[in-house]
Amino acid sequence: MQVKSLRGKDFIAISDFTKEEIVTMLDAGKALKLENARGVPHHILQDKTIFLMFYAKSLRTRNSFETGIFQMGGHANFLTTDAVYTPAMPGKEQAYATERLEDVANVLSRYGEAICIRILGDSVDWVYGAASEYMRAFAAAASVPVINMEDDVYHPCQGMADLMTMEEKLGTLEGKKVVISWAYSPSRKKPVSVPHSMMAVSSLFGAHVVFARPKGFELDPRQIKHAKDNVARYGGSFTETDDMKEAFKDADVVYPKCWPSIEFLGHPDKEVDWKAQDKLFDANKDWICDEKIMKLTNRDSIYMHCLPMDRSFEVTDAVADGPHSVIYDQAENRMHAQNGVMSIIMNG
Repeated sequence: MQVKSLRGKDFIAISDFTKEEIVTMLDAGKALKLENARGVPHHILQDKTIFLMFYAKSLRTRNSFETGIFQMGGHANFLTTDAVYTPAMPGKEQAYATERLEDVANVLSRYGEAICIRILGDSVDWVYGAASEYMRAFAAAASVPVINMEDDVYHPCQGMADLMTMEEKLGTLEGKKVVISWAYSPSRKKPVSVPHSMMAVSSLFGAHVVFARPKGFELDPRQIKHAKDNVARYGGSFTETDDMKEAFKDADVVYPKCWPSIEFLGHPDKEVDWKAQDKLFDANKDWICDEKIMKLTNRDSIYMHCLPMDRSFEVTDAVADGPHSVIYDQAENRMHAQNGVMSIIMNG
């Protein structure tokens, strides 16, 4: 099937694209990764400036974007929101401290060819969906593509890297059992965007997706529905369970990661309930990925994590550094997958 040009389109959520469009961007990333390994220069972003605006600290996201943009001949302009007049939604402005979001989006659109944003957590007082709303508003105001480097609902760049890694290791996702699991961490301040985007990509390619979580850690029903709609259209299956061991049996991919309870995050009509989060977390400290539970998976299964991971809580060192782990390949693929996305939406 021929895919129409994606030039100029925002990259905010996996669900904004068709399966064919996802494949097109992924294939571009794979091709660029091969050319990079062969030492073949490419200047896809020659003389183009991409703004990287961060509301949250980063290791992989910032460096994978800056390095990838450099490799493709472009210039990455790093912005921290405490070094500029912080972009603010209407009604959230503070005199001489913030600037209306639409004004910032329009000005940056005049200076460069794309704007990448990472916003979540404390920046929006942990009000679930507020960062995603900000991302959409910024994209609506900008006249150049906006790339979501992670908000509180979606992390599409991580999803693309996860998909690339799974295909490299497994060949195909069709018929494979892919487990997205909650895991314990003493930190309650983690977004739900990674499991959302992992469900979105894995459900497109015929996998048997299993979502495992203790009661109270269910994800956004809209994201669950999207995954179920995908498997109904493309094959595979989608199931939920509150039994981690049962989920890991015969798994080909396991992705155990911590996230907070959406129910007790902040919402427009109430503040985040950290005491309720603490109680729920403390009741599920046994949700850890260790050697014992990995023995339930298939012999050639892979362990994935977006990083940073909380060692000795989410996962043991024996698993993180063991033969099933692909975490560093996964981290490297952030750059290659993002290069593919940028090459398509900025050039077509």
